[in-house]
Amino acid sequence: MSIFGRKTTVETPAAVSADLAALTGEYTIDTAHSTLGFVARHAMVTNVKGKFLDFTGSLNLDGSDPSKSTASLDVKMDSIDTGSADRDGHLKSADFFRTDEHPTMTFRSTKAEALGGDDYRITGDLTILGTTKSITIDLEFNGAAKDPFGNERVGFEGKAELLRSEFGLTWNAALETGGVLISDKIKLNFDISAIRNAA
Repeated sequence: MSIFGRKTTVETPAAVSADLAALTGEYTIDTAHSTLGFVARHAMVTNVKGKFLDFTGSLNLDGSDPSKSTASLDVKMDSIDTGSADRDGHLKSADFFRTDEHPTMTFRSTKAEALGGDDYRITGDLTILGTTKSITIDLEFNGAAKDPFGNERVGFEGKAELLRSEFGLTWNAALETGGVLISDKIKLNFDISAIRNAA
């Protein structure tokens, strides 16, 4: 992902420090210290938050040229957790994710950009229910560190939005007061820690 390097503008890169360039490499997302979350508007008045508990992902980071960085993510849809067993069961059913037929959601990056400072953007193909659409994720680089176990880590936060109807997720219910039970727009949020792979 495009989370290293510095650019004064998108078009004119500033010199990349030796420390940042040294972070170039392959990384594996540490799922025990990462969160993939989402927010949907419910009944027009409140937000329902959820997350996925089972996922894997990898990053190929290029500290010298962030545009060459890539990312991939595979999410087990059965691992959805909104804090309500009944709601989770409904989301796994034929009304929504049909997890028996489509067990995995995937993301594959197609473009990475440095926007200046610690801000970056990654574009990629998101596949849900067999439908693939391009989405854009805005990222903030949170830094790099070596943990007490000797692992080299990088971290970042991200956010994106999508329309669930574009992926065939159209189930809804009308409200007596007007409007619908569940918003079409879904907000995604990411809090990711990744560990550099051994050489």
